[in-house]
Amino acid sequence: MLEKVEGIVIRTNDYGETHKIVTLFTRERGKIAVMARGAKKPKSRMAAISQPFVYASYLVQMGSSMGTLHQGEVLQSLRTIREDLIKTAYASYIAEITDKLIEQNEPDPFMYQQLLQTFIWMHEDKDLDILLLMYELKMFKKGGFAPQLNHCVNCGRTEDTFSFSIREGGLLCSRCRHLDQDAVMLQQNLVKLLRICLEVDVTRVGNISVKQENKDRLKQLTDLYYEQYGGYFLKSKRFLKQMDWLTDS
Repeated sequence: MLEKVEGIVIRTNDYGETHKIVTLFTRERGKIAVMARGAKKPKSRMAAISQPFVYASYLVQMGSSMGTLHQGEVLQSLRTIREDLIKTAYASYIAEITDKLIEQNEPDPFMYQQLLQTFIWMHEDKDLDILLLMYELKMFKKGGFAPQLNHCVNCGRTEDTFSFSIREGGLLCSRCRHLDQDAVMLQQNLVKLLRICLEVDVTRVGNISVKQENKDRLKQLTDLYYEQYGGYFLKSKRFLKQMDWLTDS
């Protein structure tokens, strides 16, 4: 039976000389894998709808483990992401962490909308670092290992000068900071930014202005935090770090 789904391409794998296995994150079905026959042929009608990060409407026939892609219509190609090496690096990481932490055939309309809007904002040249931080923290929450950012992880205190502790899994107040001497002191505005990134729907966020040094600091913390709790090696993360190094040099 054919089904119509709306989805985003988060991974593609070549299959034979002319076919592709395409992983879609769909609104209706969650994450699914489909066979796109002939998609590697330049003139194939499957070529346009099976490119990374494409947002499209698909007609698929579902199988027990893998479906078959019959046709589709591009809703937004988001081609500026694929045409920009830095955007591609960010989008590849976002797509890979989605692929790792979203279960097969489990719809999640909220995270689907977060992914779609994140890619649209990237396409429209909004701040890549802020978009990544917002999406990344929400995926940490989806994976069940988000840091505690609303209060001190030890005593529950909500008002204080806070430090971020990777070992303790979130914020430590000044009274509890002795639990982790490696905890990093954060200014109040950065604590507030982390809370916004974790809790606020990305569709509601406009332009957030943050100094590059503060973005770099938070990026370093979330990288270390994922290494501690994430559980999956992400090839795209290494590529992203290489791109950051090239940009800074």
